[in-house]
Amino acid sequence: MKTGRRIAAVATLVGALGLSALNAPTAQAADTGITVSDIVVNNGKPIVVGTSKVAEPTLRFTIALPSGYSTADPSRYDAYPFLYRGGITTAADTGENFIQPGSYTCYETDPKHARCEGNLYIDPHPSQEHVDSNSDATTWKVGVSLKLWKADGGLKTGELETRSQTAQLKRAAKATANASPEPVTKGRSITVTGKLTRANWSTKKYDAYSGRTVSLQFRAKGTDTFKTVKKATTSSTGSLKATVTASVDGSYRWVYYGNSTTGVATSPADYVDVR
Repeated sequence: MKTGRRIAAVATLVGALGLSALNAPTAQAADTGITVSDIVVNNGKPIVVGTSKVAEPTLRFTIALPSGYSTADPSRYDAYPFLYRGGITTAADTGENFIQPGSYTCYETDPKHARCEGNLYIDPHPSQEHVDSNSDATTWKVGVSLKLWKADGGLKTGELETRSQTAQLKRAAKATANASPEPVTKGRSITVTGKLTRANWSTKKYDAYSGRTVSLQFRAKGTDTFKTVKKATTSSTGSLKATVTASVDGSYRWVYYGNSTTGVATSPADYVDVR
């Protein structure tokens, strides 16, 4: 629930030319006195990114201002979290291994404090440097950009701060399923095939994901729950195959539960009529 007066709606999104001079964090080390706390990225869940679709994980944080500054004048300060890899200064200066908010809105809780919410912006397009290598599927650190502005609009001071928090970026995976024959006689065999692929951030394509254990699940007609009936390991081409005995009408799907670098993949369910 949103409470408090809205004091700022900020769009920090930058295009293919990189960081703008206004929005890029400063590498200066002077203490601003601003405190950013209660940072929550993607509700604490891993961030899964594919090969073309922009990912916009949620972002929440709070701001506390120093003496002489008030939430009534949001043009005098700027503070937001971001994700980075490697050195914080290098990431902020170059924009490489650096992920900042796409937009966020702050709500005043009192003259010195604000609660902010918005989203990060991760574009896998080749023109961006957000996820341009499969090595980006790892743990990213959380940093904070803090700035104070003079009354005339000039920068008074700014700093970058590291946080102990981290966020996990993962490569998206996809699964397919096909059950046959359809329809099938009760007691006969059903063969369920499929394929597991994973986003390649270097080529911007989905490649076969071999050697993975994937669960074949079944949901009987008229029920709400899928149950695992078999497991299979993907081949060198990412292919899956399992055989089950037809008993009742229902749907089959493949589910891969992911790992430290790869997200969960669930295939569309394929319905089989048992006669």
